[in-house]
Amino acid sequence: MNNQFSLIIKIDMNNVISSDVIELSTGEKFMLYYVTSATGEFVGKIREEYNNIIEKVKNNCCSKNIFKSKYANLIIEYIRQKYNDELEYLWDKFPNNAIWRNKDNNKWYGALLIVEKSKIGIEEEGSIEIIDLLLEPEKIEKIVDNYRYFAGYHMNKKHWITIKLDGSVNINEIYELIDNSYNLSINK
Repeated sequence: MNNQFSLIIKIDMNNVISSDVIELSTGEKFMLYYVTSATGEFVGKIREEYNNIIEKVKNNCCSKNIFKSKYANLIIEYIRQKYNDELEYLWDKFPNNAIWRNKDNNKWYGALLIVEKSKIGIEEEGSIEIIDLLLEPEKIEKIVDNYRYFAGYHMNKKHWITIKLDGSVNINEIYELIDNSYNLSINK
């Protein structure tokens, strides 16, 4: 707003955002944008700019805490530490699903998803966290048991597998499959 205001944003350890809009000419807090009954073009512009900035901060500075299972969080940290990769949330329609991609060639090597159990062939109600990984076709034929390992959900079933993240597969085995998937992404 033509350098008339300063926005001070504070984010605590729990990703709770608080803020103040300061009117630079007086050094005082500008409170009208908080008052929902305050109307007018000027206040509307300040609210709009404020909301745009806060949304950018949320999207770029706060981590999403979507995945709840112990395994999903171990995997996120493993990939962060080993490959320095963060989840990318690509779909507005599916905001709880994300992928990892190889930075050298932009090829995906993993997808972390929350899906209805029935989508992967489990005859139960509710949703489940899963990971999709690249795997060699001959290994997919041997590993898919439709209990712990499934043909790739929403991926090419010839080249991808889906693993339930419910503890039925040892985490170290999943780490090995992640490393294998990453290596396969190099050659794609």
